[in-house]
Amino acid sequence: MKTKSMKAQMKIQQMAFMLIAVTVFFALVGMFVLTIVFSNMKASAAVLEEKNALLLASRLANSPEFRCGNAFGTERANCVDFDKVMALKKGIKKYSQAGFWGVSKIEIIKIYPTGASSNVLCTLENYPECGRIEILPAGEGTGVSNFIVLCRKEYNGGQVQNVCELAKIVITYKG
Repeated sequence: MKTKSMKAQMKIQQMAFMLIAVTVFFALVGMFVLTIVFSNMKASAAVLEEKNALLLASRLANSPEFRCGNAFGTERANCVDFDKVMALKKGIKKYSQAGFWGVSKIEIIKIYPTGASSNVLCTLENYPECGRIEILPAGEGTGVSNFIVLCRKEYNGGQVQNVCELAKIVITYKG
């Protein structure tokens, strides 16, 4: 009778070890699957963050503080009024203190046409003969840029002319 009892106990122990082994196996498979899913999530989160930053740059270029509106003929997307930006730069402390745009740095860099003044920082004294304007001072974070049209009014030969140049707006945000 003792041998039957020992055989039964042995079978119970084998079954318990088998159940533990199967549980550990499925736990390892589950951890492997979760690792793959989370690595894909990190990649898609980075792509989504970059996409949101590009949309932020476009949204900023089309905000009332920057946008050309109908001042240069027809309404244009991603058109920035250089005269407005220079006026905005003068009173930027009102916007930067409240974190109005949610960015740490805004900069506009002329791309075309380039000249001797392409790296010159814009001030009221050298405007429009400059190539770079820092609207919000340097900040840390992730930078993203988007192309814009930078337009201004220019008095030439008794007439007011629209002058538009290719530029890019660089936004730095804490991400």
